[in-house]
Amino acid sequence: MPLQNRVLPTGEIVADPGRGLFTGNRGCLHNAQRRLGVARWRSKAWICCVLDWQGRVRDPMPPGRWTALFFLDEASALAAGHRPCAYCRRADFLAFAAAWGRAHDLRDPITGEPVRGRAPDIDARLHEERVDPRTRQQRTRPVRVGGLPDGAMVRHRGVVGLLYGGCLLPWSFDGYGSRREIAHQSIVELLTPPATVATLRAGYRPVLHPTARA
Repeated sequence: MPLQNRVLPTGEIVADPGRGLFTGNRGCLHNAQRRLGVARWRSKAWICCVLDWQGRVRDPMPPGRWTALFFLDEASALAAGHRPCAYCRRADFLAFAAAWGRAHDLRDPITGEPVRGRAPDIDARLHEERVDPRTRQQRTRPVRVGGLPDGAMVRHRGVVGLLYGGCLLPWSFDGYGSRREIAHQSIVELLTPPATVATLRAGYRPVLHPTARA
């Protein structure tokens, strides 16, 4: 029986046997029976980590510590509101933080030089954008496709998918489906937080499942 620890681009956490390309966590979400309760986060630091770190083997649900979550790819993790881990994915985090700084025009208050985003500030901004405090559900926004960067995740006519190369690639646990043409004027439901979309537009390139380029 698979554990309930697979994250959809919509932010839902479900049970599925696949692992995907990345793991991550939001704190400890499970009980002694390794089942999730009502809480879907214990920290604002929602991170996306590598599956293999120095060959270490870890329990995905150690008592009282963290609940390992799994994502098809990084675009899926970003859509759900996560960002690269600053520890096991240091280079990716620095690239993300630098693009975040460019996207939001962050500058040193003394020198005026561009600076990277800081993890606590990034986490606070993402938390405002990814979760509705009343319903505790994912925040989404209606937007026009034109201008959205590759790597953004949307829902269009009931289909959740990745925007890539001017097309919509339907998402599934096993990867992306066949490309679908989508007009630039189309209105879609944006799943990826706007601050992350701006970071993608500023040059950050998330790791995509191989089926995205098939």
